[in-house]
Amino acid sequence: MIVNACLRNGRGGSPTAVLPDDDFSESERRAMPERYGTSHVVFVGPRGSLRFFTSEGELPGCGHGTVAALAVLGGGEHTLRAGGRTFSGSAVEVPGGVEAVFDPGPVQVRPATTAERDAVVSALGAGGSCVIATLGRPRMLVEVTDVAGLAPDFRLLRAATDSLGLLGCYAYRAGERFAARMFAPSIGVPEDIANANSTACLAAHLGADITVDMGDSLGRPATIVATAAGRVGGIAVVTA
Repeated sequence: MIVNACLRNGRGGSPTAVLPDDDFSESERRAMPERYGTSHVVFVGPRGSLRFFTSEGELPGCGHGTVAALAVLGGGEHTLRAGGRTFSGSAVEVPGGVEAVFDPGPVQVRPATTAERDAVVSALGAGGSCVIATLGRPRMLVEVTDVAGLAPDFRLLRAATDSLGLLGCYAYRAGERFAARMFAPSIGVPEDIANANSTACLAAHLGADITVDMGDSLGRPATIVATAAGRVGGIAVVTA
């Protein structure tokens, strides 16, 4: 199935393939995103087990992938298993789709070092305050004044994130509604349409409930809602 995860006003969202798990090889799993024309694929196994893949390999977690899986699993409360942990999620039918939310897990946040900041910000081309937030894997959260105008050097950004062991860089602009863009060339996704786990990291860092718009630069408007109490999600619709 293809699920558009984290819609905004019934439009856009991140197309995500949701497949029943089977005896696929590693190379077969990595080939699935290209086959289905999506950045990520979620494999759903018995008892709510989830595995997430991009063309570069397996991820311990994927927020919009979890939203997509919950939309396929259907209404109600679900116990999910991914990345070595067990957590809760829920799906409720709403006008225009399914509202899916889940517990992203504990977030660890620390200040970025000067070397980390310089390496990523120089590739990003802009940046203010920076922190490293870990949820499954570490990523850098960078506050900027102009999200839409960012034009990263992806070669330099991949080199920086690879050398620092980072998943990617989540650049955000604060406001009543936040705006953000997630760049993750190290996992084969130059820019993510919607990144719920990084949004959960930002909510934990700020200690606030936030609504974040993403995907506009890619023509796929997406919205993610995250709480300081540790819930994140969005609206999803199964399209095929």
